[in-house]
Amino acid sequence: MTTAENVSEDPRYPEGEALKSQLNQRQRRGQIWRTAFVAATLVGILALIALLYNVINSAFGYVAIQNTKEPNALVLSIQEEALLGATNLISSENDRGMINRVASRPNAVGFFGYSYYQNRADELKVLSIDGVTPSLETAESGEYLLARPLFIYSAPKVLEEKPHVAEFMRFYLENVNNIIEDVGYFAASPDLIDVATAQLSELTLSEESLDENSISMAGSSTVYPLSEALSNKYTESGFSGEISIESIGSKAGLARFCSGAEGVDIANASRTITRAETEFCRRNRLTPLEFRVGNDAIAVVVSAENDFVDSLTLDELRLLFTTAETWADVNPDWPVEPIERLVPSIDSGTLDFFTETVFDATLEELPRETLMAILEANLSAGLIRRFESEIPFAERTDEDILNLVYERVVEPRIVRSWTLYDSLFSRDAIATEVDTIPQSTMVFRNWLTTDFLTSPQSSTPDQAGIRTAILGSLWVILITILFSLPLGVGASIYLEEYATDNWFNRIIETNINNLAGVPSIIYGMLGLSIFVRVLESLTSGTFFGAVEDPTTANGRTVLSAGLTLGLLILPIIIINAREAIRAVPGSLRQASYGLGATKWQTIWNHVLPSALPGILTGNILAMSRAIGETAPLVVIGASTFIVTDPNGPFAKFTTLPIQIYQWTARPQDEFRNIAAAAIIVLLLLLLTLNASAVLLRNRYSNQL
Repeated sequence: MTTAENVSEDPRYPEGEALKSQLNQRQRRGQIWRTAFVAATLVGILALIALLYNVINSAFGYVAIQNTKEPNALVLSIQEEALLGATNLISSENDRGMINRVASRPNAVGFFGYSYYQNRADELKVLSIDGVTPSLETAESGEYLLARPLFIYSAPKVLEEKPHVAEFMRFYLENVNNIIEDVGYFAASPDLIDVATAQLSELTLSEESLDENSISMAGSSTVYPLSEALSNKYTESGFSGEISIESIGSKAGLARFCSGAEGVDIANASRTITRAETEFCRRNRLTPLEFRVGNDAIAVVVSAENDFVDSLTLDELRLLFTTAETWADVNPDWPVEPIERLVPSIDSGTLDFFTETVFDATLEELPRETLMAILEANLSAGLIRRFESEIPFAERTDEDILNLVYERVVEPRIVRSWTLYDSLFSRDAIATEVDTIPQSTMVFRNWLTTDFLTSPQSSTPDQAGIRTAILGSLWVILITILFSLPLGVGASIYLEEYATDNWFNRIIETNINNLAGVPSIIYGMLGLSIFVRVLESLTSGTFFGAVEDPTTANGRTVLSAGLTLGLLILPIIIINAREAIRAVPGSLRQASYGLGATKWQTIWNHVLPSALPGILTGNILAMSRAIGETAPLVVIGASTFIVTDPNGPFAKFTTLPIQIYQWTARPQDEFRNIAAAAIIVLLLLLLTLNASAVLLRNRYSNQL
């Protein structure tokens, strides 16, 4: 027995100052370790925050979308074809001649700029639309359905090189409101005129003028009377040069102006310039400048001799210019006389505005037959036959056909994307940049959508989805669990409860511990050698007759992937399950044996239920590793591009990590955006599986 004297001399049992010094050293070491643990925790939290920030920052934000064909232009062309295809119709850009024809025929009807009606008001009758008649008040307030602005267009390059054109434009803007009502239109706001004049003042005009004795204007027949009146007034003020004005329609006038080679200095337009026309101008180094010069109200007119119609509803107006053949077809109270329709030509801005306003519709609102007509007009016959052979159009839903129109005709492409941070704090700069991208639209994009979850993979990022990858991940993880969990728990029971302490079992334990640290790609090579090549007939399903075409089976299936990942996580499951079984008190076993239970009865009824929470915890960790693995699946041949959903263990497959890996390797920014969205889905899937396992673990813990 140790005496008090010996204790005081033994360094293991210090006293006094030595004891205080030892306690201080232990406290310092404990504080150091505590600080290290807290720092490690903070680093982990910061790393997680950085990960989530980068992922969320890339999964949301503005994008610039560029369509090969604008949906509105497709709808407009279809509607104009229907309007111009009506029976007993005359189409021309000669508005004066058309007005003469309407005035002389009681059953004729047409629509023109308000000026043409006003100049012949004694011979014509203007019809109200939904009870509203065109006037200055209804045009300014927008109450009249067919009220519209009028424009003239030029370009800085033209005005700077030809100062006499700029001087005419300045005269035009300063005097337009003085004469516009005499011409038959309605004045624009003085503020708008002031803004337009200020635009001219900002230009740097050259001192020399090219061809300074001529000014060329072309375009809208509606704006023609206004430009004609102002050009005459400008000539009267002392201009000695020639001013030529052609009435060829807004579309044709803008096309000639934007071509840059037609000698047109100013384009007249009864509608705003389109994105496509703007891009055409820019390709020819012209930046169109828009000047609003007034307002118009398209007048729907009949002859003054017409005594049966004074007003039209919007539905009657649509019938009148499309399918109705007689006036009685529009309204039974009207005579059974054929309708003679007179409308502007296809190049007319008036026709465009009338069609867009009266037949207001989107692609989504078009009937199935019209969507099919768009497909047939824009796709080759061979491509139509291919789609028909894949799924007959008669069996496709209206939504399927609409999606086909968007995918193959509209062909939207994302040409630029921005992060969520830039979208929130640099929106104006983004909008400015989008304006420089031809025919592009700025849209806030949430990449994580329902379509993203339910669509298969695609070569275009805005149409790509992860449905196939999600199903592949679920199939693979299911087989992994079914293979590794029973085998791992069984091995741990044997090693803890049955195995004796001999050299063979010690070798097995050492190898299990070593295998837990083997790189995952080694397991991929093992799976390639064993499951894909040696056991190909089993993993491909040919041995069971589960593959219709054995020549296409090569063992690179869901089953091979599940077995490979099962081997990967098997050591982790065994080690954690052994620790859980070892933690069960020995007294519990002895009590069971004392009551006469066999060894297996003791294990099944007492040891396993007590160890189950720990076993499930180990399984959570193992599944978390398996669901995020990529390298083994790449080695055994997981598909990087597949659109067919896996329907069994013998199917080809891809998984979410493989999909993310493939997208992040692509050069386009948009693929990295959808990769970020897929990462969010992967994290949610992982958290869902883990939460399920935690709930099971807690349930069994509470039962003990």
